[in-house]
Amino acid sequence: MVRTEIQLFLENVPGQLGKLAALLADERINIDALTIQDASAYVQELFKARGKSLKRIAPAASYGSMRKDSADYALIRLLVNQTDRAVDLLSREGYIFDIVPVIALELQNRPGTLSEMARKFGEEGININYVYGSAMSGEGKALFVFCPEDIDVAARIFKDYGA
Repeated sequence: MVRTEIQLFLENVPGQLGKLAALLADERINIDALTIQDASAYVQELFKARGKSLKRIAPAASYGSMRKDSADYALIRLLVNQTDRAVDLLSREGYIFDIVPVIALELQNRPGTLSEMARKFGEEGININYVYGSAMSGEGKALFVFCPEDIDVAARIFKDYGA
């Protein structure tokens, strides 16, 4: 249930996701979950966090420049079936990435299940930084990936829901 998510930046041009997916596939590494966003949105969130926490992650003037430059990149978050091999491969190939612990839950694909999970986070006072997931219509299961502020407490709460 606690899994390691790989976060990496890709140039925001046609073909880059295909190149990454082929690289992983050639090594028999399966992508279990994936989300993509414009990296400028990520930089904008850093700026908002700076304003709320009053901590200087970077000088305020740097954010404008970072946001402009980051539009040329996409932030990819993914879970794979062989994280260590994927990390080694991405390192060898020169990708810029980070790893983050997340909670991956296999949930019942029925109305209210996500609400129940989100409520549990809220009852424990754990903020969810982001979440992504999906299910096939008609299938009984869904996979959701949560990035909580407190991974240890979240892991304890959801130990019976492992994916």
